Amino acid sequence: MALWVSSSFEKLVIVMIVLVLVLVHHHHLANGNANENIENRVSGCDLFQGSWVEDISNPPQYNAATCPFIEKEFNCQNNGRPDHNYLYYSWHPTSCDLPRFDGLGFLRRFKGTEHHDYDVKVLLDRNMFLVDIVNETEGRILKLDSIEDGKNWLGMDMLIFNTWHWWNYRNAHQPWDFIQVGSKVMKDMDRMVAFEMALGTWGAWVDTNIDPTKTMVFFQGISPNHYNGSDWNEPNAKQCQGQMTPVLGSIYPGQYPPAVAVVKRALSKIKKPVTLLDITTLSLLRKDGHPSIYGIGGASGMDCTHWCIAGVPDTWNQILYNLIIWHKL
Repeated sequence: MALWVSSSFEKLVIVMIVLVLVLVHHHHLANGNANENIENRVSGCDLFQGSWVEDISNPPQYNAATCPFIEKEFNCQNNGRPDHNYLYYSWHPTSCDLPRFDGLGFLRRFKGTEHHDYDVKVLLDRNMFLVDIVNETEGRILKLDSIEDGKNWLGMDMLIFNTWHWWNYRNAHQPWDFIQVGSKVMKDMDRMVAFEMALGTWGAWVDTNIDPTKTMVFFQGISPNHYNGSDWNEPNAKQCQGQMTPVLGSIYPGQYPPAVAVVKRALSKIKKPVTLLDITTLSLLRKDGHPSIYGIGGASGMDCTHWCIAGVPDTWNQILYNLIIWHKL
């Protein structure tokens, strides 16, 4: 059973499930032997270090224009984005190959796994902060040291966690009214400190509840935004609007989101094995991958946070797929 525990990109990550259906239906795209050499091609390689290479011969594995599962705000082609170059960049790790997704092989390996209580094979539990938000008399309270929702995550073969996107939302946009730590209730606090405390609570839950022989645990790293052109040496850029190519090479010239260090520090304190899906660098290089004015808000709503689908999140899933298969070999 795979459980996707996510904060803001759950609709994007779910595309991996859609890919299974698409590739099985269009089985000529799937290579039945693609998984046989994955261990040799992936083991010992850092899949998250590399560069983007334009490859017209390597199109997306599904047609976003006709896929019914893609939310309108992420379907950039249907929203009028005129260029198609961003669809034809492949991620090339520095020291190995990255095998493409094989839907038939994936289903063959995971045949028979299910959540017996509900007779489902994939469950999405949307909890933006991982820790609890509780409705009380004074309002909605974000409890940094409470994780009652963790009972929903027990008994899974695989857990994939993600949180960060909502931690800096403020005022009317934040989905809570107060923060609580122990018995202390506050109107607000340093968000980075709060984020790290919540990750500590989650990490303690992992150490207490996870049996590594039965459950694989992944944590999806920080997905960056591109609102400041100076970060990629284009100070006159109108945020991410009009960006049509990635940053060249394997090194991002700007600063990394501070949450990256917080996540790595929190994961280093967890005793049980947790695999970090360290997507930040490869995503930082893709300044061209956001909806910009081709999201749900159109020209009045610049979106340089989320990603076009098809697009960068497909590579996240491609890496996840290879890591899952490698773990299962």
